[in-house]
Amino acid sequence: MSTVTTSLIAFACIFSGTLLGLFIRGILPEHHLSAESKDVIKLGTGMIATMAALVLGLMIASAKGTFDTINNGLTQTSSKVILLDRTMASYGPETREARDLLRHTIITVIKQIWPEEKNIIALKNVGQAESGIEKLQEKLRQLSPKNDDQRLLQWQAMQISGDITAARWLIIVQVGQSSIPTPFLVLLICWLTGIFLSFGLFTSRNATVVAVLFVCALSAASALFLILELDQPYGGLIKVSSASLLKALAYLGK
Repeated sequence: MSTVTTSLIAFACIFSGTLLGLFIRGILPEHHLSAESKDVIKLGTGMIATMAALVLGLMIASAKGTFDTINNGLTQTSSKVILLDRTMASYGPETREARDLLRHTIITVIKQIWPEEKNIIALKNVGQAESGIEKLQEKLRQLSPKNDDQRLLQWQAMQISGDITAARWLIIVQVGQSSIPTPFLVLLICWLTGIFLSFGLFTSRNATVVAVLFVCALSAASALFLILELDQPYGGLIKVSSASLLKALAYLGK
């Protein structure tokens, strides 16, 4: 289920709680809304509201932390891509084919994760299946160093390409994965629905109140939307930036 759909469902549930509260207020006997009853309901709602606020704050902080970690990891990988290209260039002209393959691989990755990017050179006669970092490692293994310097550069290139391969598989594993358990999200929506139900119980039915509670419910659902978007950094409306890879691409082959 997409983040937009989930957020819309959350909004519908939360605002429905408000409407249900307004409806219940109209049919409840007056003694159910006595001062004592209101005090108890307010205490219970306050406790739930405090828990919901803490959970929302922690979820936003956690999702933002994960997003920043992945973004920083992508920046580090981009620097390793440049370092790998420079290492192969120092080895000699024998690595020209491997360097071209590295460039095509980076272009393919950018096109897969950020298809909206317009500043990428089109690939020509390069199949995606043949443009993998594994094939680049195979070409590095096939090199025949002629001196100690080349042997050291070959070893360094293999080490760097291994780090890039690990980062690539980490991206593959992270795509489509969510760190927020569904039962946890459902429970939070239930808490918010209960809070807004109590709002409806303690207010009169008029357009101003309904409009204000509508905006409040929309704000709560927007917070959930932000959390879900940050939890999926390679998809959705909020993505990790492609700037670091694009900058690395500009240095490759020079």
